[in-house]
Amino acid sequence: GGSLSQAHAEKICKVMQMAMWWGGPMIGKNDSGGARIQEGIMSLSGYGDIFLLNVMASGVIPQINAIMGPSAGGAVYSPALTDWIFMVKKTSYMFITGPEVIKAVTREEVTKEALGGAIAHNTMSGVAHFASPDDETCLDQIRELLGFLPQNNMEDPPRLETNDDPMRRDESLRKIVPSNPNVPYDIRDIVQSNMDDCHFFEVHEHWAKNIVVGFGRLDGMPVGVIANQPKFMAGVLDINASIKGARFVRFCDAFNIPLIIYEDVPGFMPGTHQEHGGIIKHGAKLIYAFCEATVPRITIITRKAYGGAYIVMSSKHIRGDINMAYPTAEIAVMGAEGAVNIISRNQIKNAEDPEAERKRLIDDYREKFSNPFRAAELGYIDEVIDPADTRLKIIQSLKMLKTKRDTNPPKKHGNIPL
Repeated sequence: GGSLSQAHAEKICKVMQMAMWWGGPMIGKNDSGGARIQEGIMSLSGYGDIFLLNVMASGVIPQINAIMGPSAGGAVYSPALTDWIFMVKKTSYMFITGPEVIKAVTREEVTKEALGGAIAHNTMSGVAHFASPDDETCLDQIRELLGFLPQNNMEDPPRLETNDDPMRRDESLRKIVPSNPNVPYDIRDIVQSNMDDCHFFEVHEHWAKNIVVGFGRLDGMPVGVIANQPKFMAGVLDINASIKGARFVRFCDAFNIPLIIYEDVPGFMPGTHQEHGGIIKHGAKLIYAFCEATVPRITIITRKAYGGAYIVMSSKHIRGDINMAYPTAEIAVMGAEGAVNIISRNQIKNAEDPEAERKRLIDDYREKFSNPFRAAELGYIDEVIDPADTRLKIIQSLKMLKTKRDTNPPKKHGNIPL
């Protein structure tokens, strides 16, 4: 049943060592019941050897795992230590303990699919990054992902020739962002328009939908994209979105892939569920990832950039390289309504027509503070751009940053807030 024996583990470790020595990606295809019971401690030691090499290879070569059948017990931890996990719907499962053990210990009855199927791990746990309809599609998706990645951390991502004009403009982008800040839109419409041939390869699509991450090309150069998604939860940063974004940023930084950030964020998610779940700690992961990243970083603020979330999304204050904004951008401590309710509470209360006064103050606040021009005056925004020119401006910035060299202080490793 694909269980791991000592000889099996030695064979896997040999291939992993070869991948590290030669500087090539490591791809695993998993269908295993876990450790071979008959061999006892010997099979368990084999898992330890594999885990060690997974960690040693992390950030050195891309590591991809395809779960193409049951994967239980120790067999799930090796994929969890790698960069990308693919699962096949209805045929692949990942769990530490299976339904039978769970029933015996907790009396809970659950199916394999509900416990650890592709949909469960793509939508609820976030453990897996892709849910493929069949094995063939799964392998095709792996091939496409590899096309964006370098062979190892010492190489640059592979550039492809493209017939898509780098000077191409898209007039429709002027109409995508609604004038009403409370009306949602799909950030992927902007992202796809900017990419070569309008192709965007989204990863982790089904989990934490309020943030979008994936790969594309700009004038042939692979880039990583991280974007707030106003279509879901107004693009707010919560625990899951912070974890998803931080992991993606760190992967791109490890493999020299420039980052393009599309920002429309009203802040961090409020509420007791988030606070008690550790939003402070998890939100700090995204801050840490951006602060640590030394690859080229280009940010486009499309609409909202409020409070601490503005800082987090690769602002100038945390070493963002190029920061641009649409004319619709609102860069402020908080939204106009909330700010006016706090700082002008008494003035509104004592007015003859409180609602009219409140509306006037909101409009005044928006004009004075909720626009990109004050930030541009202070040097926090490099340019307020025409949305139709977004692709051109990003490509120009990428060319300018092609020779960027930045380093972090010498240290054993940082202490990321895990």
